[in-house]
Amino acid sequence: MRVLLLGVGGFIGSHLANRLLRTTEHEVEGFDLTDEKLQEALELPGFTFMRGDLRNERDAVNEMIERADVVVDMIAHANPSFYVLKPLEVFELNFLENLRIAQVCVERKRRLIQFSSCEVYGKTVASGCGDDLKDPTDPRHAIFNEDKTDFILGPVGKHRWIYSCAKQLLERVLHAYGLRDGLNWTVVRPFNFIGPKIDYLTFEQEGNPRVFSHFMSALLEGTRMKLVDGGHHKRCYTYIEDAIDCIARIIDNPGGVCDGQIFNIGSPANEISIRDLAYRMRGMYAAKFRRPGEKLAEIVDVDSTEFYGEGYEDSDRRIPDITKAQALLRWQPRFDIEQTIELSMAGYAKYAPGVMPIAWTGVHDSTRSPESDGMTSLDPEVISP
Repeated sequence: MRVLLLGVGGFIGSHLANRLLRTTEHEVEGFDLTDEKLQEALELPGFTFMRGDLRNERDAVNEMIERADVVVDMIAHANPSFYVLKPLEVFELNFLENLRIAQVCVERKRRLIQFSSCEVYGKTVASGCGDDLKDPTDPRHAIFNEDKTDFILGPVGKHRWIYSCAKQLLERVLHAYGLRDGLNWTVVRPFNFIGPKIDYLTFEQEGNPRVFSHFMSALLEGTRMKLVDGGHHKRCYTYIEDAIDCIARIIDNPGGVCDGQIFNIGSPANEISIRDLAYRMRGMYAAKFRRPGEKLAEIVDVDSTEFYGEGYEDSDRRIPDITKAQALLRWQPRFDIEQTIELSMAGYAKYAPGVMPIAWTGVHDSTRSPESDGMTSLDPEVISP
């Protein structure tokens, strides 16, 4: 099978390329703005890479789609700061450019695996009517099912939601293309993937990286770990190896079980508040990674408007219902929250300010068990504070 990975240079794409090249006989062709995270893949047989911007290389991308058996589209602006600062650019790339990819797949009759986001679900029922619920903290209010859960988004003035809307609309268009034109599509909704190569660190680039990288930067620099609006929102963190294992099964599509399906990919048992994550990471850093005499980061509360600017709002909680992936793909996440945090931190912990911040080759081999030791790029949404 020839697999085209659009957005291969990002966090998920680079790990996925390594997995496919090392454990399958698939030929992999990749396209992205950068190859910084692809040093390992570039040395493996069966991999072809083209550097470029989707918006400027449409003919070349169309030719790649023509050569492919399956197209995996991971291209997106995926950073909450960007949603607030440049909402139109988010819509133009995340919807309009991805729509063109889908249209080519319709014309060429190619199977399309489209990365979406858990952000399409928006907020929980408890966020809007918690006072009227018997127990607003009941996890049942925050469990999101691919085929049954309604979407609850904020008002237009909270333009941070344009990311979620663009992803949601693209899903609906793919479904419609399937009904009218027979497009063979599968949608992936990632729930907060973290691991080596996830993001840049703040001392390497300007701007606000996603929450894990923000916290890791602060720990390495001995600065402040900022909790947006107190850090009370909760997330279920998924280690990248678990995520890639599920994605690889979707690509293989045994018996066509993924055709026309939406899959949540996440670790429902790994729920933790952003606040608890900060303290957990600081404690783990002090115990396992801190250098002698190194200053330990301070944890502080900041207002979301101060951190992101006007127009920011966030979902309060989101727990993936993964029964579909368990039943159809026989997939089960293996890494608990402690392993997920420690392995993700280990990918950065040996670096200090001024040194290349990411161990691009990773710290944990995807073919080994969890018990073993072990805008840079356009990238799908993985984690938002």
